[in-house]
Amino acid sequence: MLILLPPSETKSAPSSGNPVDMTTLSWPQLQPQRERALKALMKVSVQKNALEVLGVGASLASEVQRNTTLLEAPAAPALEVYTGVLFDALDPGSFTVAQRTVADEVLVVISALWGAVKAADQIPAYRLSGATALRGLGRSGGLKMSTYWKPHLNRHLCPEAQGQVVVDCRSATYAAAFQPAPENTVTIKVVQMVKGQRKVVSHNAKHTRGLVARFLVDQLANGAVLNTVQAVADAVRQQWVVELTAPTSKKPGELTLILPEQE
Repeated sequence: MLILLPPSETKSAPSSGNPVDMTTLSWPQLQPQRERALKALMKVSVQKNALEVLGVGASLASEVQRNTTLLEAPAAPALEVYTGVLFDALDPGSFTVAQRTVADEVLVVISALWGAVKAADQIPAYRLSGATALRGLGRSGGLKMSTYWKPHLNRHLCPEAQGQVVVDCRSATYAAAFQPAPENTVTIKVVQMVKGQRKVVSHNAKHTRGLVARFLVDQLANGAVLNTVQAVADAVRQQWVVELTAPTSKKPGELTLILPEQE
């Protein structure tokens, strides 16, 4: 199984440790693209219009400034760097040894800067969104990061995903950067009942996807065999009300979690 996660916009900057060594990251074949993306990000981050290009406000100027020293900044495991609603729900800090082993194998974060990283990959904190367009990535104008990464991730990640169940917990921006074989893929959709109708609530959706990822890691660590989309749906049904639309050769499946009305 592979569980695809989006990165978080918010990150916890490591206070100590060695800098990133791109030769040690998962999928080392992506190093040329990572170096190019890093160079483009560092270049734009020193420009006068850096905040505008990166789509952030003045309160985040220090994070943009941090982009200029990413090759010297301390690095830490990706699951310690990424924070926010989904990762708070995933709660990697409480993993047992068995859960950590599973997480290191199955969790994949699709990143605007690194392309894709696994849980234990050592990275620094950075500020870059998959929706941001940077110059210097192969076109005269800016190229959106999700577009930049798509051919490279499809080339290098698809062989690993082949024959495995892929549980996709990503947002639309990061889903555009890598598209695994649809027949073995199921996306996680979350709806909340509000006055008797189903509504998509962003915060609850992120939180619930984090809980689902944590639940699946727990199940695998306890020896569960989740080698089909149906098996994943049956497992998740133990904790949530769900509806499954089965995948086809042309379209991923969709597992809809239906959250009850809040009091």
